[in-house]
Formats: sequence, structure tokens, C-alpha cells
Amino acid sequence: MVLLKPVRLRDFVRDVNGWYYAVAAYDNFSTIGSVLRYIPDPSGDRIDDSKTRYRKVEFEEAYHLISKHHPEWSGLVHRIPLNQVKKVLKPDEEIERIKTHHTKVAKLVKALHLPPCSFGVTGSLLCGLEGKNSDIDGVVYGSAFGYAQKQLARSIKNGTIKDLSESLWKTVYKKRNPYTSYEEFILHEKRKQNRGQVDGTYFDLLYTRSYSDLPGFSMHKGVVLGKNRIEATVTADQFAFDSPAVYEIDHPEISRVLSFTHTYTGQAFTGERLEAQGIVEQHGKEKWLVVGTTREAKGEFIRSLSLLEKEG
Repeated sequence: MVLLKPVRLRDFVRDVNGWYYAVAAYDNFSTIGSVLRYIPDPSGDRIDDSKTRYRKVEFEEAYHLISKHHPEWSGLVHRIPLNQVKKVLKPDEEIERIKTHHTKVAKLVKALHLPPCSFGVTGSLLCGLEGKNSDIDGVVYGSAFGYAQKQLARSIKNGTIKDLSESLWKTVYKKRNPYTSYEEFILHEKRKQNRGQVDGTYFDLLYTRSYSDLPGFSMHKGVVLGKNRIEATVTADQFAFDSPAVYEIDHPEISRVLSFTHTYTGQAFTGERLEAQGIVEQHGKEKWLVVGTTREAKGEFIRSLSLLEKEG
């Protein structure tokens, strides 16, 4: 397949067998780094426009299926050769189609009022495989993300969009299962201004780099040096909501903290003191502290000490 535009994080691709993958990387040149999400299944509960039934596959099954059927694609993410890609779905390019068929998405688009090409919807809605209870996975590109956060805060204040209820916050906490208390989780999450409800449907706003900010980080593992816990001051937070989230820090040994789990995106900002525990990896001449080295990220975390001291 010839790519007219770079394939970015949160795009979806469909391979020649009809399998759908969520793009999980930026370094998509000869292969596309992704994670399998939907496969055809006669008994599946999702139906696309061609009346083909699909079902969603969870993380562990996705990696099992790839290792079984395409072992050469296996790795930190699934590396699909370009000649195996049938279609690329881009959230920003499909938003007009999606909002035409989904009034809640249209309402969210109107509330955020973002510039053209700066917002889209990914996940099942992008693939046309949504269920009755599907969430809305919003995608905001580049510098528009900060504006979207402010617009969301205004919309919640004026009642156009609703904040999460206490019970829904507890559901999110249980799903994320972070290595922090509920109170600490809520303290960090509420200031991120990237979640809400539109007519009873949960949504979140996810960051993706603009084309001008590419390439992002390559999805490869460095030399593992061991586990560590550090405290440091954040010196740059431009990509704190990216995947991986990147925190440039002032530290005698570690140059940056990365989070590969969505739980710890947007945890700390420039000028704040953070505490982080994870795995130290050697990348060239630099050492990085990586959080989210496993699916559960047990014993790994990022917290803003500045925020905790301020609110404590």
C-alpha cells in the first residue's frame, strides 16, 4: 500500500484479512506499529456496513492471535507490513461521517468548537463497529489539545457537557487499577480536563501529535538497567499527554520519564516536582525511566508531589 500521509497514533488500519488494528506508534515507515482490536467472527456482536460480524479482542488474546498467525509481526506492538494493509482510517478525516450518524458525537464537536482537522474520533466508532454502550474516544491533534481542555471546562461549567459522576469516577479508577489511592487518582485526573459525559455517554480526549511534530518516539525497548524510584523537576511537558507520555526532567542521571500507560499521562507539568517509579532503560547516551512496562504496571507510577503538597 502507498501511504499518502503518515500513519499516526490512534489511526486504525484494516489488513487484507479484514482484521482491524489500533495504531500504537509513530514510526510507521515500512511497517505499521499497532495492536489488534477487532476480528471477523460469525457470532460476533458488532456488524459493519457490509453486514460482516466482528468481535473485539482483548489485549492478551490479541498478542496470542498475532504470535499464532503472524509470528513475524510480534513485538512490543504488532508490526504490519505495508503490503498487508488494505485500508487506513484516520479520525480527523472521518469525523464528518461519524458525527452525521451519531448525534452525541455531533454535540461534542459543537461544544469543543475546534479548528478543522484538529479533532476526530477513534476506536469502534471510527471502524463502524460500535455497540450500544460504546464510549466516545476523542482525538485532538497537536497544540489544539490545550484549547480543547479549556473548551471542555467551559462546556461543563455552562452545562452543555456533564462532568463524571462519583460512581463513574470509581468505575474509571477500577478499570485503570492504578498503583495509587482513589483520592490521589482523582486529584490528578480532575485537573487534566479530558473526560466528560455527553447525554449519558462517557468520552475522553486523547492527544496525538500533529504532522509537523512527527516523528515521535520509536517503539523499541532499551537496555534494561533495573527498577528505580526518583524525584525530579519537570522541565518540559509538551508531550505529557502523548503515548508514550514524555516528561523531560532535571535529574543527575535520568533525562526523561516515559509512561506507556494512559493512567499516568498528564500527571505533572513544567516546574512541578514529580515522583516516579519504574524501569530504567539505556537509550543511546541517555537513561530513561519507563512506567507501564507491563499491562498492569504494578509497582510503577508517576505522581506530582507539587500537586499533592498544594492540595494536602
